[in-house]
Amino acid sequence: MTDMRDILIVGGGLNGPSLALALAQAGHGVTLIDALPAPTRQDAAFDGRSYALALASSRLLQQIGVWSRIADQAQPMTEIKVSDGAAGQGPSPFFLHFEEGDLDDGPMGYMVEDRFLRRALLEAMDETPAITQISGRKVVDQMATPGGVSVTLDDGSTLSGGLLVGADGRQSGTAQRAGIKRTGWDYGQTALVCAISHERPHSGIAHQFFMPPGPLAILPLPGNRSSIVWSETHAEAARIQALDETGYLAALRPRFGSFLGEIALEGKRFCYPLKLSLANAFYGERLALVGDAAHGMHPIAGQGLNAGLRDVASLAEVLTDASRRGEDIASPLVLARYQQWRRFDTTTLALATDTFNKLFSNDNPILRATRDLGLGLANALPGLRRGFVREAAGLSGDLPKLLQGRPL
Repeated sequence: MTDMRDILIVGGGLNGPSLALALAQAGHGVTLIDALPAPTRQDAAFDGRSYALALASSRLLQQIGVWSRIADQAQPMTEIKVSDGAAGQGPSPFFLHFEEGDLDDGPMGYMVEDRFLRRALLEAMDETPAITQISGRKVVDQMATPGGVSVTLDDGSTLSGGLLVGADGRQSGTAQRAGIKRTGWDYGQTALVCAISHERPHSGIAHQFFMPPGPLAILPLPGNRSSIVWSETHAEAARIQALDETGYLAALRPRFGSFLGEIALEGKRFCYPLKLSLANAFYGERLALVGDAAHGMHPIAGQGLNAGLRDVASLAEVLTDASRRGEDIASPLVLARYQQWRRFDTTTLALATDTFNKLFSNDNPILRATRDLGLGLANALPGLRRGFVREAAGLSGDLPKLLQGRPL
């Protein structure tokens, strides 16, 4: 018979394993299915990908036994500088500056390389008997009934449980098979992502520089290295991505400036089109969606992974509380609580990043004067600035226990 407390998770990126660990600690049996082979997921080579983890997200990772494995490789972000300008002209004199002293709880966040975070999650799952991992297999079919949910893998085998969770990205097959549609639009921008080494120390300062084609984020990594997330129009991004290393750096330098001295590429270069993409529902019959499977937004505030981890914390708490009350964890009443908790927050965040991007990604002189004045005004008001900092650190709103640093 199917154990109705058992949970199947499709997607082995970052949100899926985080949810598996949180649920396993709360007494659930979990099976995590990922299409990538285990050796690929465990690759320790640096490929240039990194994540900005809000302070609240680091608390969740601490609670699920992951933070201690990556703390030595995490770079605290002690300051954030937000400015407006254009390539080759430098930033506007009006800017927004967040300092560590604006937040009493600690650093605003941390930068962590993908290779360290991914490996730490895998190691923690390997040490958790309640988690079964299936790698290198795709889910090709799923079926929900009042008695449970089952999935069929591409080798013909089937798995059963009480609840299915889709953590399989914006093109979520889990959501598509459940008939959950999406709403969104193309931003007309492509993000260029890479890591660089530089001559001078970054001092833990993160920079967000808004230019007419799109924003440039310069995020500190351990040592004299930084992660770059750089938005351009689709055509210009394709042209730059096709350049050799010398040409790529020549395109980056006027946008980057000289404040960190000479720069060089480290690891691989990536690019991906930017779209707003929201699932029309965060749950279906015996099914819930987390992370990019539920919502994809502009990386303008670096909140994509943090929003996904907030999903993880919320869903784990809702399911655990329901289980302790003796409820069917996959009932519509239970899953509706998760959607109610998360849908308004993610929609608001997605629309806020969309509005901010449209406001800043242009060279309209009237809008430019207005936004520069707004940045300067916000910087001059400590109360408003502290509110922004708490939002960036993931400490505002109705926080789940794990994001507060408390166990379920």
